Amino acid sequence: MDTRKCECGHTNPLGTLLCESCGKPTEEQQVVSQASFPDMRYEGRARRSQTYKRSVVDRIWNFFSSVKIAIYLIIITLLASAVGTIFPQKPYIPVPVPTEADVEQFYGQTYGVLGKIFYALGFHHLYDSWWFVTLLVMIGTSLVICSLDRIIPLYKALSKPRLNQHVSFLRGQRLYAETAEGEVFEANDAFERAGEVLKKRGYKIFRDGESLLAEKARFSRWGPYVNHIGLIIFLLGVLLRSVPGFYMDQFVWVREGQTVSVPGTPYYVKNERYRTDYYSEDEFAQKLDLKGGVIAKNYQTDAILYLNENADLPGADPSLKEILKGPIVVNHPMVYEGLSLFQTGRQEMQLGALNFSLVELGPENKTLGDIKLDLYAPDKDHKINDDITVRVLDYYPDFFMDGNAPATKTNVPNNPMFALEVISAKDKTTETMVYLSGTVLAKEANPRYSLAIKKPDLINISGLMVRKDKALPLIYFGCFVSIIGLTMGFYWQHRRIWLQLTNGRLHLAGHTNKNWFGLRKEAEDLVGKLQLPLVVTVRSQDRGGDH
Repeated sequence: MDTRKCECGHTNPLGTLLCESCGKPTEEQQVVSQASFPDMRYEGRARRSQTYKRSVVDRIWNFFSSVKIAIYLIIITLLASAVGTIFPQKPYIPVPVPTEADVEQFYGQTYGVLGKIFYALGFHHLYDSWWFVTLLVMIGTSLVICSLDRIIPLYKALSKPRLNQHVSFLRGQRLYAETAEGEVFEANDAFERAGEVLKKRGYKIFRDGESLLAEKARFSRWGPYVNHIGLIIFLLGVLLRSVPGFYMDQFVWVREGQTVSVPGTPYYVKNERYRTDYYSEDEFAQKLDLKGGVIAKNYQTDAILYLNENADLPGADPSLKEILKGPIVVNHPMVYEGLSLFQTGRQEMQLGALNFSLVELGPENKTLGDIKLDLYAPDKDHKINDDITVRVLDYYPDFFMDGNAPATKTNVPNNPMFALEVISAKDKTTETMVYLSGTVLAKEANPRYSLAIKKPDLINISGLMVRKDKALPLIYFGCFVSIIGLTMGFYWQHRRIWLQLTNGRLHLAGHTNKNWFGLRKEAEDLVGKLQLPLVVTVRSQDRGGDH
């Protein structure tokens, strides 16, 4: 690696702005005035991104070490996250039996053209998409490289506080004062007394002959990097959610009396009963004009959680063992070994089954028996008696005509249509009929059978959010570490005051990463108490001059 030798004899790495030994600006760093003095953020030490620029690794390192690139990545991620909240994500849409066709139709019907675009672009599952995860990985990579690129030179600079600085280093500081030219300063016990004054202010004192360095709150310089570590831990927790077994967030609709599998787990959940409780008038502190309406106070699903003991046996029928039973109430989930079931949705008084009586047409219209057609999982055959069987030929939950062919819009029974066949074993005859929108249509001109419509079964459907998050403690820990870093950086300032006697002239210089007014007051207090022949000035950061 190319090096540069200072007049003090120390050899500095390429890219170093201030000599690592005496603090004098290096030869390649042209200093015309105080305003052009090198940045003191890393004490003038070389950063890797400013030194190596040739290989592919160097270019990748330099790309991710740029704070500007990190800000762009964060802005893009925030904008993408905002877009994902315009419409609900796929797991949270209110479709009881969602297939991809149902999902696509939901966005189009509910949100119009924007909903179709939202679905077509894949924003309905944005947060687990490959490109969004890639953005998070890039932000994490940028945090790691940005931190390493800066923390190493900072550590080297802060681990060995420099005394006996070059005069050009002292004069280059924003806060500076020196005795008049030609005036000889007699130190006597000035350095001892200066150390005592500054120690009472909380400074740590370093002394080497007629050079003194007072420093405090050095730890605050590590605040941004502690914050970076917290953010890296946070992002790691977020990315771990994509690892199987670390995170699950599923939404299931469960009809009353139905037992369904919890996706991605060996568990099943049964909805024994759903209910919504309402406030009565005597429960209000004052009379309210509800205009005939009601106010709900509780949404509750009485559920049973089962464990499938055959989950590890491919092809085996489920063997369910009850492991937990109880209510699932809003904000009070059912919890078992890290698995939480939340009450988050409901569909009340929905069609569950259609009830009919099979009628043999004639003078007396003889009733042969009853038929129950489940709208979610209808049985294929319904035995009426020893002779008659009704068979379901076709079922379209949400019927419409697609050209000349019947089809269904969704799997939700919004407009159920059944094609039925009545089979008589005794007469060896069959007869076909169709039920649609409250009407029974027979294929034959003179049908023998018909259906008498009875009251349908109405059911409640409960929407349960099933969540398991092993990465959550890591995410909380990352937030905690990040808050510590922010506190370190916001509420403390790294302050240094140099007092040095060179060739009979007394020099005082100071530096802080923020709050120059506070540092100036402390320097002026030191000058006043020791009655030093100095006038403290602080030059502007943007242009020459004092303020």
